[in-house]
Amino acid sequence: QVQLVESGGGLVQAGGSLRLSCAASGITFSIYNMGWYRQAPGKKRELVAVISNSGSINYVDSVKGRFTIARDNAKNTVYLQMNSLKPEDTAVYYCNAAYSLNNFWGQGTQVTVSS
Repeated sequence: QVQLVESGGGLVQAGGSLRLSCAASGITFSIYNMGWYRQAPGKKRELVAVISNSGSINYVDSVKGRFTIARDNAKNTVYLQMNSLKPEDTAVYYCNAAYSLNNFWGQGTQVTVSS
């Protein structure tokens, strides 16, 4: 059974930091491309950051220079370090694992940034 379990969300003031974690089980983690997505109320889910199985990284423009994605294959975990948070970063953040036709999602963790 595949599980992606996110943690680390919460309420933070603008300018603050949070680190999200996503622990994976039931998959061969190292071969999966891992991503963080977010969905704000009334908006579509958007890709925030992705790290490939080879370590290539991409970010949505709005978080470049503020967010950092990293993975630890030994711990089957992907992280999202979020600095200089803004109220517009408020959303539910979801972890995603993708490889070939396989695509798995976590349950999401709420991030709320107050102004």
